[in-house]
Amino acid sequence: MKKTVSFFLFLVLLCNSALLLAQAEPESIVPETDKFQDYFYESLKQKGIENYDKAITALEYCLKLKPNDAVVYSEMGKNYFGLKNYEQSYSSYEKAAQIDPKNKWYWAGMYEVSYQTKNYNQAILSVNKLIEFDKIYQDDLVSLYMYTQQFDKALVLIEELNEKVGKSDRREMYKTQILAQGKFQNAEVNILIEKINKNPKEESNYVALLKLYSENNEAQKASEITKKLELEIPDSDWAQLGFFQFYLNQNEAQKAINAMNVVLASSQIEAKIKRRVLNEFLNFVNKNPQYSPDLEKAMAFFDKDPDVNVAKEIGKYYYSKKQWDKAISYYQLSLKNNSGSDIETNMLLLQSYVETKQFEMVSKKSASLVEIYPTQPQFYYFSGLANNQLKQFKKAIDMLEMGMDYVVDDLQLEINFNLQLGEAFNGLGDFKKKEQYFTKANQLLKAKK
Repeated sequence: MKKTVSFFLFLVLLCNSALLLAQAEPESIVPETDKFQDYFYESLKQKGIENYDKAITALEYCLKLKPNDAVVYSEMGKNYFGLKNYEQSYSSYEKAAQIDPKNKWYWAGMYEVSYQTKNYNQAILSVNKLIEFDKIYQDDLVSLYMYTQQFDKALVLIEELNEKVGKSDRREMYKTQILAQGKFQNAEVNILIEKINKNPKEESNYVALLKLYSENNEAQKASEITKKLELEIPDSDWAQLGFFQFYLNQNEAQKAINAMNVVLASSQIEAKIKRRVLNEFLNFVNKNPQYSPDLEKAMAFFDKDPDVNVAKEIGKYYYSKKQWDKAISYYQLSLKNNSGSDIETNMLLLQSYVETKQFEMVSKKSASLVEIYPTQPQFYYFSGLANNQLKQFKKAIDMLEMGMDYVVDDLQLEINFNLQLGEAFNGLGDFKKKEQYFTKANQLLKAKK
């Protein structure tokens, strides 16, 4: 009986020992592949709730099991990026790319880190590799060349992309920035000449070259390329742009006018260039006033231009040259075309009337403007000034005193109001008030200095 009990106890103890061993070393019976998956999924879960530290810890366990797993290193890169530990992030992506260089996303990770840290030279290395996978990254490379001021490389790549995939607004903006530096314009000229020689029927290359010659005032070169353009593409409106400049320089007015009218009527030529053409013709007319009627006809092409009031701008041109009569005629035309509603044009017109001593016109015009714009002090001032000149001193005082209430933070205008009030009271023989306003004007003048 004792032997039976002893044998039973031995079996129980043996079983308990096995159970205790199983509890002490649970991992010893779990396959390594399952452990790797558990740690990896744990890292994904922790990354999803932005516990990047815990995700990295789980991934470190993965690396112990699989030291050369590119996916694990890539995940390490993502989590270090989340912690803004950019050096470790880049290093992790780099290790992943070394293990599996054919996976573009590892290179993309390095690019993202480099771009985030503004290490653009380092970013160029990654992007050059990414271009092997996808040509779309060439546009990124253009931007990186711009950031690192490698403008020569940027220009070559811009030209290549424009030819292969077409122009883009960003690349054209970059190209304008590069060419504005001047020293790169010769390179662009050579590129365009080469393109024209290869494909003489492509109008856009002539256009780009003409723009460069025009901006650099190289009239002779512009004329030569214009003749080639007309020969290859006889109906090109752009050829007339080159001829306009050539004929104007040769003082062949009628031929220049004919070319100008074609340019201004063209739907192919942008408004900015048309305005430049008109401005050049304006300078020509200033020296050759017999062509003023042609200038007025040319202005009609800009009636629907929302960005510029051509009549007003021409008025300003003559105003700056103190050609008051011409300025007046264009200001009047501008107001007629715009229902008389532009405050600045009205002020310039009133000042032009003053310069030509047309005080009746100033008085009449300013009185009507005061009714339309009752809080604009400048119109009261012009009314007071005109009435003083017309010796209608009481009327001048009424307008000036009303307008003075609307003068705010304009010291020069306040000085002018006081001077005109002094003149008005002087005209009425009230010398006390005259001295009062002249003294006030003098004090303000000293304060201005």
